[in-house]
Amino acid sequence: MPCAWLESSEPSYILYTSGTTGKPKGVQRDVGGYAVALASSMKLIYCGNPGETMFTTSDIGWVVGHSYIIYGPLIAGMTTIMYEGVPIRPDAGIWWQIVEKYKASVMFSAPTAIRVLKKQDPAYLSKYDVSSLRHLFLAGEPLDEPTHVWISEALKIPVIDHYWQTETGWPILSAVHGVENTPIKFGSPSFPVYGYDLHLLREADASDADAEEKAVVAIAPPLPPGCMTTIWGDDERFVKTYFSTFATKQVYSTFDWGIRDKDGYYFILGRTDDVINVAGHRLGTREIEEAVNMHPNIAECAVVGVEDALKGQMPLAFAVAKDVSKLDSAEGRKALEKAVMATVDKQLGAIGRPRAVHFVTLLPKTRSGKTLRRSIQALAEGRDPGDLTTIEDPSALQQIKDALGAKA
Repeated sequence: MPCAWLESSEPSYILYTSGTTGKPKGVQRDVGGYAVALASSMKLIYCGNPGETMFTTSDIGWVVGHSYIIYGPLIAGMTTIMYEGVPIRPDAGIWWQIVEKYKASVMFSAPTAIRVLKKQDPAYLSKYDVSSLRHLFLAGEPLDEPTHVWISEALKIPVIDHYWQTETGWPILSAVHGVENTPIKFGSPSFPVYGYDLHLLREADASDADAEEKAVVAIAPPLPPGCMTTIWGDDERFVKTYFSTFATKQVYSTFDWGIRDKDGYYFILGRTDDVINVAGHRLGTREIEEAVNMHPNIAECAVVGVEDALKGQMPLAFAVAKDVSKLDSAEGRKALEKAVMATVDKQLGAIGRPRAVHFVTLLPKTRSGKTLRRSIQALAEGRDPGDLTTIEDPSALQQIKDALGAKA
């Protein structure tokens, strides 16, 4: 399929990454366009000024680390902090201690990290002086509303959910406070960023979806500066992978579900391949996770679809409780499981109710903070969990195995 706009004589920047799929790809971008995009986003999206400090908690090897630990802050004339470690060691105040020590004004982290902090002693959030911090930005996974509310109230600053991908290198959806003071809507990454012609397209015919209708998040080409221009050495794979989702339209597919509410705010619901079919009903695992997280004693959870002889697939939930004092007994675990299921029933109806809720103390994640849902699903279906080289704590996967064995 011809795509003349792929061609470029610019020097290239190549990021060789596997993400959470275990299938590495060489994301190639023009160096000049990448620098322009980062400079623009540092000023207009992250509101960072020369001489200030930015603290990005990502692993240096991931695209967030490339964009916003190294190149972005340095291009903007900012000091940048390189930190390796989890948010609870030596204790749950380590990040806020760093903010105080280096007077960070901009901080960038992931929703999954905030959910980890949500189950810790809240005193850590007030132990240090974080008055230098103007914004906290979160990206990497959909941010659920309860977590967004919690961290916003705890820090008393704007917490900006924004959405982007390794392939884009900078945000697709965000409030752009360097242009206008967009009101924050909890759980939403707000609106398309300048340069992106964003559409929500129906899976069946690529037509534009209505408000409150779940559809595929897509971008009409050309992609703006900073985004990938091809896959290194494989233009054909680039077009086939990203621009061939719809037979009738050549658009870039993010492979994510999203909706737009009546006010125009966007919400990301998760990957298109994370949809499960329960007795003929298509449910996004992210929707079920959001419902589970509405229970006041749940800090975070992961939901996967597993094979079911009767219904085709059934959701299975793995949850981390804030207060674990009542989970020492089978009766306590059963009571919380029942309460969580009742919460899901209230939010989604009985069709979204998990087959079971397993309680663990941590979820298996990559070092960049993404939950390894494919590995969890594989274990639940008795399959090999696949490539685990990016896992942060192997004991988390062992907890999944133990929980499944206990219920068997």
